[in-house]
Amino acid sequence: MRRLLFISSAALVLSACGGGGAEVAEINNDWTGNEIKIEALNDEKVQGVTCHMAHFDRGVIDRLRKGDWFENPSNGSISCGVTGPITIGDIETRKKGEEVFRQSQSIIFKKLSVRRVYDADNDALVYLVYSRRIVDGSAKMSIASVPLYGESVTWTNR
Repeated sequence: MRRLLFISSAALVLSACGGGGAEVAEINNDWTGNEIKIEALNDEKVQGVTCHMAHFDRGVIDRLRKGDWFENPSNGSISCGVTGPITIGDIETRKKGEEVFRQSQSIIFKKLSVRRVYDADNDALVYLVYSRRIVDGSAKMSIASVPLYGESVTWTNR
């Protein structure tokens, strides 16, 4: 009974470690319950651009086997595209850009973040997915670029 209660409690806590975007796909990776999830992310300050982020979600068997209950890997991949007329609001245009999405990958301290950076020289938006881990950080990252050319781009703050 205690073991069942522990597993139920752990499952509830783990469900808080992800999500935020609209889930597009949930692909079973192997027989242990590991999954690759794909989420659609809409940038609140840039209409007409949709990013799709893929990330790994460990299953219960994998968590039991490896002994690390409360953490998912830092891996993430992103692709962004134009899904309508682009309307750009009040975005950060300095080199550091701004965070547009964040998702927990563990109970404490580890997040998968998406940051938008405006590349003024090439007139493009660059979206970066990376891990924000307190101790190590992570070299695992992925980027996507959205060129801003044509008549369908409107800036509301210029």
